[in-house]
Amino acid sequence: MKRRSANALLLALLAASCGGGTSVVGIIGSGGTGMSPGGVGSGGTGSPAGGVGVISGFGSIIVNGIRFDTDTARIVLADGDELRLGMTVRVMGEVQPDLASGTAHEVLSAAELRGPVGSVQAEQQRFVALGLPVTTDETTVFAGGLASLADLRAGDSVQVHGLPGTDELRATRIERLAASASVVLAGSIEALDTGAQTLRIAGTTVRYGRAGFDPALPASQLALGGIVRVRGTAAGSVVEATSVEPWYTLETQDGAALTIAGLVTEFTGPGALRLVGVRVDATNARINGGPASALPLGAAVEATGRVAGGVLVAERVRLRRVAKTMAPQPAEPDTFSIEGSVSAFRSVDEFRVRGLAIDASAGEFGGGAGDGLGPGQKVRATGPRVVGDGREGA
Repeated sequence: MKRRSANALLLALLAASCGGGTSVVGIIGSGGTGMSPGGVGSGGTGSPAGGVGVISGFGSIIVNGIRFDTDTARIVLADGDELRLGMTVRVMGEVQPDLASGTAHEVLSAAELRGPVGSVQAEQQRFVALGLPVTTDETTVFAGGLASLADLRAGDSVQVHGLPGTDELRATRIERLAASASVVLAGSIEALDTGAQTLRIAGTTVRYGRAGFDPALPASQLALGGIVRVRGTAAGSVVEATSVEPWYTLETQDGAALTIAGLVTEFTGPGALRLVGVRVDATNARINGGPASALPLGAAVEATGRVAGGVLVAERVRLRRVAKTMAPQPAEPDTFSIEGSVSAFRSVDEFRVRGLAIDASAGEFGGGAGDGLGPGQKVRATGPRVVGDGREGA
């Protein structure tokens, strides 16, 4: 392996000064120490599976560490034209017994927030839009002309994917858009008045009397603490809803594999926590990124396992990020990955894979030296941060 730098940033024209992690370009199929492409369907008969998470890789898609083959999947995009890094998704399909790979039958993606920015506190890594506090970290994907939160201004219109908590949205992707009359707001219901037909998410009141409701969540089943996605138009601090739906519905059939990324909203110990409304038992789970004590309220985690009695019995739990208000805790570094053929090649610091711009000038190379990289070469590129479009592309 030829080492080019110990702390490189890789994906989407990253600046080496951003810090964190080691980036790798694996030249696949060239011998040596190159990384294997990661097969799907080679571990035996798949079992029914579902999950909610964040896209961290392409070459199929990677969600919560599981590589899902999407060749025959139905792709449903409510707020975009293609799947992109940092988007939240619900995946339905089947997985192999090792819970590392699977086949997606359907991939659904929808934004958690769309609307005008009210205020920005870049130094605190947060902003507010539609009354909802949005927090970011070094793994948030920025797009639409944004390189960081410092580029965002009050009045800008944004579309955000992220993990909703009780009083915040942990952003996984932020894209600046042209102003739009339609807004999207997802979060936990913190106040509900069935007589007035209003609910409140963070600082925004939603009038839902004229809204259409998803069959999975009729108006009569709205409840405090439930996570909903609202679409409509905004007038000041009020949203007139045209539709109300559950955030992402999940099947909790006994024996099914289930993977969830979310913020911990209830915690009385590793054996009793709750993610996006689902009870999780992590008593016997392998916990990566920190001790079990690092799973309290507000921590962003991924839990993967199988359902028993309506509870996700986790086999592995990965701590993505702790709450902003908590003391520093260890967390497993987040990484992004993309696999495909090299195109638009000029040099190791300027080429594309699946339409995504790559700078590998400060990366490590497996399966061959960087000077062996060229057009048409199949590679897997991995890095800790994405700046720019984050698109799958062609």
